[in-house]
Amino acid sequence: MSRDIASTNSVPLTSELFRNSVYKPNQGRIVRQLTALAIWVVAALGCWSLYGSLRGGLDSGSVLVPAIPAVLLAAGLWFGYRVVNWPRFADFLIAVEAEMNKVTWPSKDELIRASIVVILTIFLLAVALFSFDVLWQAIFNFLGVTS
Repeated sequence: MSRDIASTNSVPLTSELFRNSVYKPNQGRIVRQLTALAIWVVAALGCWSLYGSLRGGLDSGSVLVPAIPAVLLAAGLWFGYRVVNWPRFADFLIAVEAEMNKVTWPSKDELIRASIVVILTIFLLAVALFSFDVLWQAIFNFLGVTS
């Protein structure tokens, strides 16, 4: 049994990129879909930025201006789809979703109370740091260290 798991986890990513199968399709669906979506957003934003750079740098009538980002976008979308189905990474994401299902999330009231404590603590620390800053500035001005 462990030998089968080890053999599926040792598949290199380069060979997995050219397959079209979905690894364990019913397990870890939500976290895998969100991970693929995040990869796709990063790829799309990168291609949009590249398109803006190419539009400003190359001749605007050139066919390369939209073609290069489009090809890279297609490659990024395919990579995002395939990497979440790579057995090593997919097993990790499945384990992440299983652990997240075990988490005991706070109730709404607990969340509000904890948020109020954090906000008040940050506010009090900000006031204390501001007071120390004003105090030390006054001391240094009195001593003539700063002007």
